[in-house]
Amino acid sequence: MSPAQKGPKSQHVWLLPDSNPPMEPFKDTVGKERHFCGWYSTGSSHVELPNKRKKSERKPLVTSVNELKREARLRRKEKQMVQENTLRPPENGLLVKGLVPVAHEVYAARAKLNACVSRIVKSIAIFSCSLCGEVHVGDPPHRIRTCDVAGSLKNKEHTWERGGVEHILPLVESFHLYDRVGRAVSHNEQLQVDRIPAIVELCVQAGFDIPEYPTRRRTFPIYSLAGKIIDFERRFPKEDTPGKDINTYGFWDKKKKSSEEDKFFDLHSDDVQAIAVQGMEVWERMRSGASKLMKKYAVQTCGYCSEMQVGPKGHKVRNCQAFKHQMRDGQHAWQEATVDDLIPPVYVWHVRDRHSGEPLVNGLKRYYGMLPAVVELFAQAGAYVGDHYAGVMREDVAVPELDELKWVV
Repeated sequence: MSPAQKGPKSQHVWLLPDSNPPMEPFKDTVGKERHFCGWYSTGSSHVELPNKRKKSERKPLVTSVNELKREARLRRKEKQMVQENTLRPPENGLLVKGLVPVAHEVYAARAKLNACVSRIVKSIAIFSCSLCGEVHVGDPPHRIRTCDVAGSLKNKEHTWERGGVEHILPLVESFHLYDRVGRAVSHNEQLQVDRIPAIVELCVQAGFDIPEYPTRRRTFPIYSLAGKIIDFERRFPKEDTPGKDINTYGFWDKKKKSSEEDKFFDLHSDDVQAIAVQGMEVWERMRSGASKLMKKYAVQTCGYCSEMQVGPKGHKVRNCQAFKHQMRDGQHAWQEATVDDLIPPVYVWHVRDRHSGEPLVNGLKRYYGMLPAVVELFAQAGAYVGDHYAGVMREDVAVPELDELKWVV
């Protein structure tokens, strides 16, 4: 959004001439009535979307630099003192029992969300720019000139092509860890370890069992002594034999496609609005559940690219191609991830009336709102959008016609 939208908490609204003004028409010094445009406060606070990062900019840190330095100093002191440090789940390798149902709920919500989106995209068109990758929900696509990449047109208009589910629900993958408190995946193991959706890996580490992605479930906790990890199960195994920390399943082996999504396809197969309502519900449930899991189970992201790793530490694969990767020898700049890194909300321009047939124009872009692509898809299908999206959706702002722009003050 443009810098002109930034302002106080009260949102100004342009009233169209056929609406009822909240005040009397203004009069100038000579007594002549001016046009009755009115500015009034709606009481809703406008929320600015995060600006698109430059390639040289790093993602904002969740924890401040001073706090990270303080934690590092504490870890150095603990290593100097020869004493046992008590670890709590999941740092000691055990599950957080209260979050196991949440992991099952998040996994089921993800499967149902994919099923709902797959149904609705058959009725509502998805467009993607072949040059910059911007996404638009609805037909016709907008004409806002924001395509500013190498090879784009001189007028910055987008080159649209038909998109699909992968454009509004981008896939974020992570290496699957057999032992989440074991060693990290090395560079030479990158072709031997499975990569699965990061949110699925989070559910697996939090207690959801998938047969094709086995993980180690400990019965005895690990201990930390002078900064070193002591694992009694590894030194004195009872049921399982000692082996490597990484389970090399092999990405070339074919796996059975999970049938979790298929059981949702018969729900209201002809009622698009009912599917959208269910999809909106599971979208919020999935994000809230993932936020709860991430408070206990660490998730790492690269500060310059979209690489993710679910676990207490990032992997050691040197495949980063982002800003100044040569100085890091291709290694990722790991930092704490947020739920938006795990489940990226692809923001698109909000279309208020998809049945009008009129595309969004560039001259009125300051009056348009935005929504995550999934929410916009469900909204156009008839689902109710929650109040927490009101700040970015901007439906309390009346969009003037092009010939009325000169009256806006």
